This record gives sequence, structure tokens and C-alpha cells, in this order.
Amino acid sequence: MSSETPRKVLIVSASIGTGHMQAARAIEEYWVQQEPDAEITHVDFLDTDTLSIDNILKDTYIKMIDVFPMLYDLIYKLSKGEHRGGLLQTALSWVLKNRMSKLINKIKPDVLVFTHPFPCGAACILKRQGQINVPIMAILTDFSSHQFWMYQQVDTYFVATEGMVQEMTSCGIEESRIHVSGIPVRRAFFDDAITDYRMGAPVKVLVMGGGLGMGSLESALKRLDDIESIDELVVLAGQNTSLYESLLSLSRNMKTKTTVYGYVSNVSELMRDATLLVTKPGALTCMEAVTMGIPMVFFNAIPGQEDANAELLERRGCARWTRDIHNLEDVVTALLINPHRLQHMSIQCRAWHVDGAANIVGDIIAMLDKKDLPKYTGDYMSNLELASEK
Repeated sequence: MSSETPRKVLIVSASIGTGHMQAARAIEEYWVQQEPDAEITHVDFLDTDTLSIDNILKDTYIKMIDVFPMLYDLIYKLSKGEHRGGLLQTALSWVLKNRMSKLINKIKPDVLVFTHPFPCGAACILKRQGQINVPIMAILTDFSSHQFWMYQQVDTYFVATEGMVQEMTSCGIEESRIHVSGIPVRRAFFDDAITDYRMGAPVKVLVMGGGLGMGSLESALKRLDDIESIDELVVLAGQNTSLYESLLSLSRNMKTKTTVYGYVSNVSELMRDATLLVTKPGALTCMEAVTMGIPMVFFNAIPGQEDANAELLERRGCARWTRDIHNLEDVVTALLINPHRLQHMSIQCRAWHVDGAANIVGDIIAMLDKKDLPKYTGDYMSNLELASEK
């Protein structure tokens, strides 16, 4: 691209869980390397300090998956598949539509890149109404697809696995619009990745519950404390301050040496030094561990998406899935007394080596350089007035 006309890239994520945010940062990070002159803007679409429908939506979603997982499971299952979940999907998109329109008119991007379906849906409504004409790229950050992502206005979908292609074509998405890229992870996980799994003492177990600190971390920690073969526990509470304080208090009375952190930026270093990762099966965390070559044990999966993630990683030999947290101690113990099994799991992780950020950014740049994709056109107010007259 000509240096006289630097490319404008708008990457939109949403701080509902940190996976969507980290995937967006991975895209931004790699794109800066490839096109230093590009004007890249990364926006957390639900980042607001004011009382708004966006904030209410975000808080309700987080509380639902943390406190009422069975309700989340029901909504997830009812909204999967073609023609299902359309009402909720449309309602969410309309709620966010005006905010999205103002953002696009402010940035005037050459391309829109989404890592969360809510803002993506809002942009698709604007495109359907003729209020914008700009290529829309959707990056799915799970190992299964979902109705919330399904829009005919999305130009290209980037997905984690081949199996997701069939899921999406069955929902009416043309196969030509689906690229199997892998999930984007940040460069630090490639830089810090192990080349050979280290067996032997000391045994350090890293425990994570997601960037928002959700999940039964206290219960998991108590069970892991009863495993004599663990020399050290390192636990991440994420952005949950009250959980951090609770875990810190708990750690003072534990038999095993335990270090508690809140939200950290050096997860790759902590993974590199760990013998085993015990975590909720969020897809981004899973792919970071796969990139690092660290064996995993899953607990407290959110019904629906994380169940699918756990099943896939276990089937590929990268992880064990503790479907009942009461079995966590037995599962971890069985792995730690069999270091060759852990080594094999590490090998299976490293065999599934994919650079999602490089694949996605490379494909998008190639598509934009063909100059056959739509560009931003129009003014929000005039188009809104036109739409209201119809």
C-alpha cells in the first residue's frame, strides 16, 4: 500500500471475558509489524464508565455465566443452529447500532475487524441498511461457531478449525467466505514457547480461571493443595479484586507454597515455567497453552462453548477434562505420577502449531490490496435520515 495513503484499520473487541480482547491485541500487534505506517485503532466496544445499556449488557452477561451457568447453557443451546436465536441476535445488534455508526464515522476505516459478535452484528445492520460500505472481517475466538456470528454482511470469517466450516455452512454461510486460520495469540507466546518439555522436579502448577477471575478457583486450589507431589502453586485471579483478596487469604493457610496474582501481562512467562496448567477451557487460553506446549487440565467449563473447547482439546491429546471438580485431585495426581504422559501431551500441543494472527493479517492485507472489496462511504446522519423516510 502506498505510503501516501496509509491503511486505516479499525479492530473492535468487547471486554466480555479477556479472550476477545487478547485476540484483538494479537491482530493489532502483528499488523503493526507488517505495516508500520498503517493507522490501526483498537476499541473495546463496551468500555464505558457511565451507566448505559452497553454496560448493563456486559455486566448481565458476566453475572449470568458466572452465577447461572445452566441458564447460559439453555440460551446457548436454544440459539445455536440456523434460524435460531435470531430475535436476541437482532435485538443486541440494534441496541449497539448507533454507537457503532458514530465510531465508524469518526475513524473512517478501510476495513473493520471484529473479535466479538455483538459489535459485529451492529456493523452488519448498518451495512444492510446502506449506511456503511466497508469490508467486515469476523474472527471467531472459540472452537465452535454460534448463531450470534451469522450475518450475510460479513465479507470473511476466520475460524479456528476445519470442523467449524461445516457448522457455519449448515447455517447458510457460503464456504468461500470462511478461512481456517487458527485463533490469534500474541507474539510473546511464540517467543517464550518451549522447544522440549521439561520433566522432573520441582513441579509447579499454574491455575487460571479466566481473565475476569470466574470459576471455582477457591475450590480448585484447596483440592490441589492436597496433592503432595506439587511443589508450588501459582494462581491468577484476573481482574476480580474480591477473588484476589479471598485467594490471598486462603494461600496463607495452605501446605503448598502458593503465589497469588491478580491480572498480569506476563502469562507466557508463567506458562513457560509451569509443569501443568489447570484452567477453565477458554479458547484463547487453550490456544496460548497449545502455542507454549504446556499440558492442560480443565475444570468448571461454562456449558456450551467451553464444553466444546474442552472436548476438542482432550480429543487432540493436549488436555484432560475434569467434568466434576470433585475429581480434580485424582486427574492431576494421575498425570503428575506419569511424566511421560505429560511429555506426550506437550508434544501434541506443539504439533498443533498455528499462527492465527499471521494467517489472518496476511489474508486481510492480500484481500484489501486486490482493491475489489468495498470501502467506507456515506455520512451517518444523512443515511439515518434517508432510512427514516422509508
